[in-house]
Amino acid sequence: MRAEVGLLSRNVVFKGDDETSVANQYGAAIFIHSQGDDSVTCKLSYIELTQTGQAFKVGRYSIHFHMIGAVHQSYVKGIAVHTAFNRALTLHGTHYLRLEDNVGFEILGHNIFIEDAVETNNFVKGNLIMNTQRSWSLLNTDQTPACFWITNPNNIFINNHAAGSDRYGYWYDL
Repeated sequence: MRAEVGLLSRNVVFKGDDETSVANQYGAAIFIHSQGDDSVTCKLSYIELTQTGQAFKVGRYSIHFHMIGAVHQSYVKGIAVHTAFNRALTLHGTHYLRLEDNVGFEILGHNIFIEDAVETNNFVKGNLIMNTQRSWSLLNTDQTPACFWITNPNNIFINNHAAGSDRYGYWYDL
């Protein structure tokens, strides 16, 4: 038997409202969008996200890279997402993003979500996703969620760990 352990606390915390987020499943969200290839650089590292994402709203994920194209200089590294109401990390129309050494815990729906099958050359390494929970408010597939939802095999997945999902660790939907 083996155990997975991930540190959820960080010195910098990005979070939803303590009084209403949990009751309403409506938390804070980080949305990255730009005019196209390499016109934006996003570097997120070693922060804690909690009470994030918004249930009942497609596209309002904890962290959402949306229709950016190539992001050679961008990364998400060493973050912890927990107690989230809609996905941890979503890549939509995004290429060359690096997701490394992140932790996700108690998140509704698919956690690391490669959205439309056009996303390529993303590097996903050393991430730990635990206790993925089903959601009745997102896509039908989120009722049987995966820690890693992968729609295009032209992405690199190395040394990631999935533990304790309501349904799947990895779901390749090619």
